[in-house]
Amino acid sequence: MDLRSESPFWLMRSGIIRPYPSIRQSYSTDIAIIGGGISGALVAYYLSKEGIPAILLDKRQIGLGSTCASTSLLQYEIDTPLGKLSKQIGTKKANQSYLLCIDAIDKINKITDSLKSDAGFSLKKSFYYASNKKDVDEIKTEFQLRKNIGINLELLSGNDIERLFPFSAPAGLLSAVGGQIDAYFFTHELLKSSIDSGLKVFDNTDVVKINHHKRGIELETSFGEVIKAGKLIIACGYESQGYLSKKIVDLNSSFAIVSEPSTTKNIWYQNSLIWETARPYLYMRTTDDNRVLVGGKDEPFYNPEKRDRLIAKKAYQLKKAFGKKFPDFDFRIDFAWAGTFAETKDGLPYIGKVREHPNTYFALGFGGNGIVFSQLAAEIIRDILIGKKHIGEGIFKFDR
Repeated sequence: MDLRSESPFWLMRSGIIRPYPSIRQSYSTDIAIIGGGISGALVAYYLSKEGIPAILLDKRQIGLGSTCASTSLLQYEIDTPLGKLSKQIGTKKANQSYLLCIDAIDKINKITDSLKSDAGFSLKKSFYYASNKKDVDEIKTEFQLRKNIGINLELLSGNDIERLFPFSAPAGLLSAVGGQIDAYFFTHELLKSSIDSGLKVFDNTDVVKINHHKRGIELETSFGEVIKAGKLIIACGYESQGYLSKKIVDLNSSFAIVSEPSTTKNIWYQNSLIWETARPYLYMRTTDDNRVLVGGKDEPFYNPEKRDRLIAKKAYQLKKAFGKKFPDFDFRIDFAWAGTFAETKDGLPYIGKVREHPNTYFALGFGGNGIVFSQLAAEIIRDILIGKKHIGEGIFKFDR
């Protein structure tokens, strides 16, 4: 699949961070991981900390699929509001989903603390505002539901918003929990740490055949090498649908722009994450080198050529939308790109196994907070493999 356009910001800024070889011999191991983006890297990191032998394979260079095109907001808030999600999957599971996402952000924070680089990570507040008056009731309902389960947030009135931001909105939620990161750099840092603990990583290595056996799996690469493993973990992001007979996602096209660096330290209130109730939604964040990133203007199709032809038009629309809210900021576009974006029926990830693929687990963190879901997937799959119960296993399973 063509997952992104050329020149996403994170790739252009950091380049090819670290080279990895293509596979040159056959191997036997406990775990094989297909996918060298943020999902596969987090899974590998968790397994390496348990001392579980593993091999990670990617048909591209590491991180050059969706990961380097990610806008990398870390939100506890799921694309499906808590009230709506409760109606879809039940109140208990919906509440647990939101709380698990809060815990996941905290764990990403701890992981970056343990690495030599913070990978652009920082904790941020998250501001979610009503795009119009008809969404005010949803904002108020969300406030009460989230407050009831202990989430730290404030309900802002229109006057509060005008006091804190240079634009108006009828109501909003200001949550204490949120974060941002450079997912591309983070992926390489995770793999470096895991390699030091014994992980083997091979990029430019395409798995062309998967053979399932009662006691394990056997992978054949395009080079002719064979990897035998007890378990397989598929962490190929949007391309993972190709391994499943049942459709689980709808693929859309999304767009993003990044400004030149600003000399203003606080571009808006505490440089919080900003997004809205409208669908598709506009969202904004800053970067660790003090740029502004604006994303959204999604289109409901997967067609790379059509998507890429829209970049200039969408970049103009994103800049114009930002300018309406921040008229005093001189936004000069430095980078603009497009990527594939996937939505599930309930806004939740798919994590675990399916009957058609024995000895195989999927780590599929779809949605607007896909990195947070990838963290949860890594933790859940680790726990399954070591025989430990995880509350998320039942919430994010395929047959929900």
